[in-house]
Amino acid sequence: MRRAIGVCLLVVAAGCAAKLPPSTPAVTAPRYPDYIVPGVPGGVGTPAAVERHMAGWGWLQAGDLRAAERNFAAALKQSASFYPSEVGLGYVALANKKQKEALLHFDRAVVVNPRYAPALSGRAEALLALGEEKEALQSLDAALQADPSLTVLRTRIDVLRFRGQQQEIETARRLAQAGQLDDARGAYIGALETSPDSPFLHRELADVERRAGRLDAALDHASRAAALEPDEPRTHVLLGEIYEAQGDMAKAVEEFSAALALQPDEALMSRVDKLRDRAAFAAMPPEYRTIESSPALTRGQLAALFAVQLEPLLSSARNVNAIVITDTRGHWASPYILTAARSGVMEVYPNHTFQPDDVVRRAEMARAVSRVLELVAQRNPQLAAAWRASQRKFPDLGPAHPNFPTAALAVDAGVMATAADGSFQLTRPVAGSEAVASITRLAQLAGQPAR
Repeated sequence: MRRAIGVCLLVVAAGCAAKLPPSTPAVTAPRYPDYIVPGVPGGVGTPAAVERHMAGWGWLQAGDLRAAERNFAAALKQSASFYPSEVGLGYVALANKKQKEALLHFDRAVVVNPRYAPALSGRAEALLALGEEKEALQSLDAALQADPSLTVLRTRIDVLRFRGQQQEIETARRLAQAGQLDDARGAYIGALETSPDSPFLHRELADVERRAGRLDAALDHASRAAALEPDEPRTHVLLGEIYEAQGDMAKAVEEFSAALALQPDEALMSRVDKLRDRAAFAAMPPEYRTIESSPALTRGQLAALFAVQLEPLLSSARNVNAIVITDTRGHWASPYILTAARSGVMEVYPNHTFQPDDVVRRAEMARAVSRVLELVAQRNPQLAAAWRASQRKFPDLGPAHPNFPTAALAVDAGVMATAADGSFQLTRPVAGSEAVASITRLAQLAGQPAR
């Protein structure tokens, strides 16, 4: 009888124990504070499932993963679609470093409720652990959209986005340095998708496009960078390089000058000077641009060379008397001829003609050169003394010849050269390249750079 009563009491006690609520530990310092609490939305699960779920979360934060897993599993057993505990099991798997298993649990919860922020956040944690940063970022974005009150996620999103962007930028730069321009371009475009208003990303992509020969695309990105950050000299330098590659020297000079205004640089200043000369040369008539390749120089071309290359020197010697020239009206070199004639460097014939299309021969070239040397001597008499002290001899030109003094002066000053046998060859036509070399030497003697 007593034994029967004892058995009965054990059965009753066992039954009572089965109905007792699960114990929940008191947690003062959560073990996993970054995990988002998988709260239970209203109307989801049974009270018993909710109770087990909350106990599981308590045990998880207390650090007892087994107790947490038992309680989450018990909640799911009572309600198979109770997705908050599916998230709980996902966090337990994460804590156990079982990322793939965790991802399965989070995905199951998302299937049931695609806008359940704790599941989306936990899924992001699992993806991060698996190295899937882009997909993790998308999941975090979705979690924040689902529950904007989870402001803690915003910091994680910003950090993750910055870290991902930094990796993309490093990859893009490495590819660009290796010359893999198409791959670098793709990497920069990916980075710009995250930060479309980044001036340095637009600038670096513009440089990649420039190097690849896609100048229009390069100009678009460089212009965008300049609009976003107008005070960055590197962007203006890049714009100048793009315009230079496109052949627009005037705009290239404008951009390089803007860079110099922001940050002085001697090398860039020299580059601007050369570009200005190139721009001026490009704007010249074709008859001027072909001088250097001309087998025989014309009087109009020589006048243009003098007027353009030695303009400061010739302007200082301008004759105040009126000069009448009757055959240069409408000629491409007309303004240059007037400058050369007014300075006295080239003569107008007694019948008031210049005959601009006549070929220049070395005798005439020597006369013009000697007149320029006289202008130089007025500025630097000591330099001129060395030329006049020479005892020059030519096998084809004696000292008594009227052209001897000008020929000797031109050669002694290093402006004109003799033939291999030392002869001067008064009647030989002057080639364009020969004239350019002479004018360059005159510019050096005059103390000004040839243009």
